[in-house]
Amino acid sequence: MLHLVFGGRLENPAETDFADTDDLDIVGIFPNYKSAYDAWRAAAQASVDDSLIRYFIVHLHRLLDPEKDERNA
Repeated sequence: MLHLVFGGRLENPAETDFADTDDLDIVGIFPNYKSAYDAWRAAAQASVDDSLIRYFIVHLHRLLDPEKDERNA
């Protein structure tokens, strides 16, 4: 179950629109949620002084097989 961790500067901290998509920080792709969470936490803590920078975890396995989530619901 792959997970992508990435982040960047937002236009508004209350939304998820990035100010510059060419300047995204791709932290990496991780084989499980725990390692993705640990990487997300480290990146988020490193940028804690800038309220416009936000990091996200994307569940890539859900994008690869979106019907699987519906079948298991």
